[in-house]
Amino acid sequence: MTEGNEKGLSEEESVGQFSPWRIASRLNSFRRDGASVVEAIRRIGRVAGVSALELNYPQHFRHSEDDERERAIAETGLPVTALNLRFEGPMFERGAFTSPDLESRRSAVALACEAVDLAARVSAEHVVLWMADDGWDYPFQVRYDELWQHEIDGFREVASRNPAIRVSIEYKPSDPRRFSLVRTVSDALLATKDVGLPNLGVTVDICHAYMAGEHPPAAAAMALRQGRLFGIHMNDGYGTADDGLMIGSVHKRDTLELLHILQEGHYSGTIYFDTFPIRENPSAELAANIKELERLLSMLDSFRREDLTMAQNAQDSLSAFRAIDLL
Repeated sequence: MTEGNEKGLSEEESVGQFSPWRIASRLNSFRRDGASVVEAIRRIGRVAGVSALELNYPQHFRHSEDDERERAIAETGLPVTALNLRFEGPMFERGAFTSPDLESRRSAVALACEAVDLAARVSAEHVVLWMADDGWDYPFQVRYDELWQHEIDGFREVASRNPAIRVSIEYKPSDPRRFSLVRTVSDALLATKDVGLPNLGVTVDICHAYMAGEHPPAAAAMALRQGRLFGIHMNDGYGTADDGLMIGSVHKRDTLELLHILQEGHYSGTIYFDTFPIRENPSAELAANIKELERLLSMLDSFRREDLTMAQNAQDSLSAFRAIDLL
């Protein structure tokens, strides 16, 4: 029995069907029992329906495992579609690109540039920047304009490293800082405008959007309108924290609308399941996410598109729900 069926998941349930996007999932969800990066890669690769890998840098790149990791990736046959930056350790606890210490800022930018170089070598073509500690906690703690300038300077240097690699900003309103510098999709889009480079965009994480008081489909639509939606981290939650629940488990209609927006906006990136199975078997949880995604995609096929457009033009919610068979 494969790990995907450790809790009795049937073969039919574990088999993924067609998706217009590459599907990846959070590697650390498969390491909670102390498994190595190599074993986690193999575990994800055994779940049917997964079609890509996304790794954290430098967290998942230890030189002692380089050869084994590369063999494991090759064994899965899955492309690496993105590297997710993790600025860890005491050096960055007061900020990465916005640290008050010049050497820490330089180290953070250098680390992100290393990720861009590595992405090019492994044909990943996408680096995701989550600026976890770039922010503040108290009134009068920082000079906000100075913090923003440091952030923009860092984004510009990383995006300039290689124009062929897309770099995206994964925004989040708080956690671990009480106030993150880049809190909303509007903040992230403003940053892309200030930087002014075509390969800098936005990653929308669903839980982060709810935490920011956003409607995720609207956030994605705004980024698509600017041609800046480079990544989607799909999950679900209640809006008060980064819950990382299974997709569609809380906001099924929102998730359905998000997929509709992605289709209509010709999103071409990867769908990355950023979920946190703590009490669930991670392989079974990933298979359930894939099955739910496919079920929602099949619902999109039943939409009466002309009726939906007419209802939306009239801003008629009841007619819109009838057009998508929800009334």
